[in-house]
Amino acid sequence: MSKVSIILLVILVILIGVLVFLYFMGRRLQKQQEEQNERLEANKQPVVIMAVDKKRLKLKESGLPEEVIAQTPWYARRSKVPVVKAKVGARFMNLIADEKVFDLIPINQQVKAMVSGIYIMDVKGMRGKKLTPDTTVKKSWWRKQMDKLQEKAGAKPVK
Repeated sequence: MSKVSIILLVILVILIGVLVFLYFMGRRLQKQQEEQNERLEANKQPVVIMAVDKKRLKLKESGLPEEVIAQTPWYARRSKVPVVKAKVGARFMNLIADEKVFDLIPINQQVKAMVSGIYIMDVKGMRGKKLTPDTTVKKSWWRKQMDKLQEKAGAKPVK
């Protein structure tokens, strides 16, 4: 065999090994996520909240309890999380919102929320009102440029 074929064979074996490792690791992580979702579903309770402020902040800057920050993995501490400062009853609390729910939470309005610990899982409007995403968020310069390019390319409808 030539040197090139041996090198290609070694690279192929390494790639197959990496793919097998990722497959089993992904299955394990998926099982863990399903277990966490079951625990969240079992502990959720309806609460009336009024969101005072909402932002995407780094975990250390979010104002969450030190216990929460200590329990998060080291690689997730730098990522930004959707934090909602809300009035729950007579107390002000910092809560973490689900990504799907974060845009639906209105500021300075009461909503019914399904909360599990400090995690907002679902939001419904008071008196049967349907919530729409908050569109007052400013677009970054990069997002504006990408929208312009997509409109020129025909990927998005022209305004």
